[in-house]
Amino acid sequence: MQPPSNSALPTPPVIANAAELLSRYEVLFCDVWGVIHNGLIAYRDACEALEEFRRRGGTVVLVSNAPVPKQRVADMLDTRQVPRSAWDDIVSSGDIALAHVAERGFQALYCIGPQDRDQALFRALSARSVPLAEAEALICTGLNDDKTETPENYRAILEQALARKLPFICANPDLIVDVGGTYYYCAGAIADLYAEMGGAVYWAGKPHLNAYETAHAKAESLRDRNVEKRRILVIGDSLRTDMKGAETFGCDALFIASGIHRHETMDDAHLSPERLGALFDAQAPTAVGAMAQLRW
Repeated sequence: MQPPSNSALPTPPVIANAAELLSRYEVLFCDVWGVIHNGLIAYRDACEALEEFRRRGGTVVLVSNAPVPKQRVADMLDTRQVPRSAWDDIVSSGDIALAHVAERGFQALYCIGPQDRDQALFRALSARSVPLAEAEALICTGLNDDKTETPENYRAILEQALARKLPFICANPDLIVDVGGTYYYCAGAIADLYAEMGGAVYWAGKPHLNAYETAHAKAESLRDRNVEKRRILVIGDSLRTDMKGAETFGCDALFIASGIHRHETMDDAHLSPERLGALFDAQAPTAVGAMAQLRW
């Protein structure tokens, strides 16, 4: 049985268990935050579903907009009790950003983001950190203090960068992140402001093709053969990044409603088909199914 076409399903059907759907695919590109953990602790059912998929011969590539190298992502998953048996490899926005810096040959960067939290990326840079007046580009992993700042706090810096036509490397395209029910701005919100001002932005990660092309290459390497896009399923909780990324890449997607869109789709612990339909309007990317939480 072939997976249904995205275009045939304007509103995804609600499913309680994913076993039958997942059996149609060889590879999962799975989001991390909002799907397999909530920023604090792993979702046991989701992890068990990924483990079962792998036991049956499938390959799981985690695709994360975390602005750090993948080893740091793996370490963070360990602290949240996500078992290593739930995944095969990781694609991180941090690694994509680092590769872009190296490819462009930048030697001097103005860095925006918390130096303690994201030190794994800053230490791995092939360029040195310099004042804005000496920079060839900006790289941003997030707000320096996401508890007190907003993107508007960076407008003056962005105006100076724009005057010099400096490119902006966004190492996390997410606009916001949900940490245990509290929302914080991400690097994507600053990058979005710079783009609105007319600045050039390199978006390292979802929903952009660089994330899924990298994941596809990893999956084919792991399986040691070509993997058709129709045999790949994206699992995620964000219309803007996960669902749109799947649509752009040309593969199917499964929507997890209890993540970033839970206030729009959930009635307490239950997924509302009516609210889901309102979210997946005519302008929204589509999905082959929707679940409250991922479970086998």
